[in-house]
Amino acid sequence: MSASVTTIALRTQTIAHLFSSLDPSPFRQKDLDAGVEEFITGWVRELPPAEAFEIVVHLPQSEAEKPDAARVPEAFAHYFTDRAIHAEQDLRELFRLGRRFLGIGIVVLIACLVASQIAAAAIPNRVVARVLEESLIIVGWVANWKPIEIYLYDWVPIRRRINLYRRMAEAPIRVRAD
Repeated sequence: MSASVTTIALRTQTIAHLFSSLDPSPFRQKDLDAGVEEFITGWVRELPPAEAFEIVVHLPQSEAEKPDAARVPEAFAHYFTDRAIHAEQDLRELFRLGRRFLGIGIVVLIACLVASQIAAAAIPNRVVARVLEESLIIVGWVANWKPIEIYLYDWVPIRRRINLYRRMAEAPIRVRAD
């Protein structure tokens, strides 16, 4: 039983259309055109995670014979690897901010808990003391909302993006003359 491979086909008239015209980098390090990247990532996102795929770039014969055509697979792999590295940096930055926010949140929570106990003991009116005590406790927990959100939810889309870019960087890429 052979596994099927999904083909993501790109058709263009020139190799240059695949890459950003604003990027002055050498060919291997050029950024993909935003539309090309969006097209490929859109297709790969729709595929089941375990499904194999390949990217086939269809070029006119004259373009497919150029030396740069042979370097298209390397340029694509380099681009998607670079995107994964940048996403990993974003994830590290998010966790760094999460640690900073958590440190601040814990200090605020401790201060609010201490202040709530002091307020409860110092205010003779029990209703006012209880309202102030509960309000300070709520403020303390709200101060931890952002770090909790970061560590529970915010990192997941970035991790998915890293996995997506790694998957695209490892995909077979072929150039085909039409």
